Amino acid sequence: MSVQASGDRREPAVDPNESLKDYMDARRPAVEAALQAACEDRPGVPERLAAAIRYAVLAPGKRLRPMLTIMAAEACGGDMESAMPSAVAAEMIHAYSLIHDDLPAMDDDDLRRGRPTTHIEFDEATAILAGDALQSMAFAHLHQSTSDTTKSAALIGTLATAAGPAGLVGGQADDLDAEKYTVEDFGGAVAALKHLEAIHHRKTGALFTACAAMGAISAGADTNAVSALTDYAKAFGLAFQITDDLLDCTSTDEQLGKRTGKDDGRGKLTYPGLMGLDRARAHAESTIHMAHESLQLFGSSAQRLRKLADFVLERTN
Repeated sequence: MSVQASGDRREPAVDPNESLKDYMDARRPAVEAALQAACEDRPGVPERLAAAIRYAVLAPGKRLRPMLTIMAAEACGGDMESAMPSAVAAEMIHAYSLIHDDLPAMDDDDLRRGRPTTHIEFDEATAILAGDALQSMAFAHLHQSTSDTTKSAALIGTLATAAGPAGLVGGQADDLDAEKYTVEDFGGAVAALKHLEAIHHRKTGALFTACAAMGAISAGADTNAVSALTDYAKAFGLAFQITDDLLDCTSTDEQLGKRTGKDDGRGKLTYPGLMGLDRARAHAESTIHMAHESLQLFGSSAQRLRKLADFVLERTN
């Protein structure tokens, strides 16, 4: 079965001995260069605002969302160059979401990726405006960097839906609202868990899903491929959040580069809180198995995506 819109597709050669680290190390310089270029000073942008934008986007990180976008494109026969505009736009949306998530009115964090959060390094108003700017910059970058207008519209629509009120923003709103209630208010642990998964399919998962879909779209993949990769990323994103909750319980501030143990103090719904550590780990493993199952269409060309999914269970920060 072909996973491209037209024509026969040869599976891209994937070295079975290639480690995920080697793969990501080889592509990271290009990703960092593209992010740097996208954040260069432009006429009319206030200097302090531009500095805050660069501070947020170029902070040290694993670049999982750009890497997922590129891997998805490669699994469909595309390449890093065609996927890079989507990879950059996704990281801009991610950076904006972190800026706003860290604000005192939201999760009130002062440490992110081992550095002061943007509103601590600059100030709250500048941080809010930097986040606002990054939203529009992401869509402008997709438009300006994708010459095929049909493809550009599909990419912009995919990212806008993921970042909007039924996606990332809606998940964030429900996450904050859930702090007001107890497990009993939701009708018990089972109902609370269902609500929690609905939150994180949007707050965390929507952007991962958009990355996978945009990678496929950038490669000219057909609807079957886009759907399969969307299913993969939905499971991937949920497992990522479960692991994030586990790390918040078991890691130190130094290991994670952000404050740990805050979720319990704020009464947040978390997977360990509802399921216990062991059951939460088992749930993450089951979810990653679902991610693997979603990749059957792609054969060996999705080997890197499989390794990325396994990495979620192994991550320590």
